[in-house]
Amino acid sequence: MAGGRLKRVAILTGGGDCPGLNAVIRAFVKTANAVYDWEVVGIADGFEGLLRTDGCCELSSENVRGLLPRGGTILGTSNRGDPFNHKVLVDGAVRVVDRSGEAVARLEELGIDALVVVGGDGSLSIGLRFQQLGVPVVGVPKTIDNDLSATDLTFGFDTAVATATEAIDKLHSTAESHHRVMLLEVMGRHAGWIALEAGLAGGCDVILIPEIPFRVERVIAHVEERDARGRNFSIVVVAEGACPVGGIPMTVESKDPLAPRRLGGIGNWLAEQLAHHTTHEVRVTVLGHLQRGGSPTPCDRVLATRFGCAAAHLVGQREFGKMVALRGQHVVPVTLEEAVGALKTVPPTCEKVLTARHMGMSFGD
Repeated sequence: MAGGRLKRVAILTGGGDCPGLNAVIRAFVKTANAVYDWEVVGIADGFEGLLRTDGCCELSSENVRGLLPRGGTILGTSNRGDPFNHKVLVDGAVRVVDRSGEAVARLEELGIDALVVVGGDGSLSIGLRFQQLGVPVVGVPKTIDNDLSATDLTFGFDTAVATATEAIDKLHSTAESHHRVMLLEVMGRHAGWIALEAGLAGGCDVILIPEIPFRVERVIAHVEERDARGRNFSIVVVAEGACPVGGIPMTVESKDPLAPRRLGGIGNWLAEQLAHHTTHEVRVTVLGHLQRGGSPTPCDRVLATRFGCAAAHLVGQREFGKMVALRGQHVVPVTLEEAVGALKTVPPTCEKVLTARHMGMSFGD
């Protein structure tokens, strides 16, 4: 692969979907066609497409028209399908098999000179392993959680925060009208950036994030303190990975034995605690996949376009084993090892947390 002139490159989108994926595909294809005269192959459903004979399609500047404002990904995506740890059911039991050799053989069969992986920590870790097997790989960071430490910002995050903020704005009016505690559960497995920024933007009263374990009694005390000041409603935003002191993140059971562990339930659990220990009615809204859907914001469209274009240039310059990243105002290459080395979590004493505290918001600690 990639021994002579580059002629044919592939791109896939892995992990959860998010606004801006189609913008990346569009920018990469248009740059690959116009600047480098490459053929571009789209791999369907993340890495799973490499394990199927029908898992690819030809992409051109013509068939990526109109993708800029569209949410989701035309290629499909999956958070399963890891060729190195492929789960299969055998006699009702889950077995893990290594099918990476099949995936590499499929790339060779398709005549792929380089592979562009658009994804978060999991997908980029798989991309790194393919790079180590000799497959030329370039990465593009994607996660609505904004938890990749190698880049200042990931596309999809701004749209997710905007969606969560809009939900908080709407919950405010009904909370105040009915004198209720309104609790909004948002995404954020290990990092609470969505909850923090949406909480700040929406003027929440309590923000609960994975990085700051909370005490239920402190949350209750904050709600009651607001009551004492005549503020007879409260808005609480909680990240799905948040948990009380000494606890662990809550999970939702799945009937699919091949499905990965899914976080959820903290919103309903906390609502029961608040309803039991206060005089308020408590209502829960789980925002769920609404955060992943819809048209990307202008910020995400621009960033995704810059990333897609920059990824094509990295391939053209044969800077393999790299990922495009935003550092300050510039898109720069970083190594895949650096990209997946550590998650970017919320520092408990960072300026945004301190700002929220100075605005009278509680983190339940």
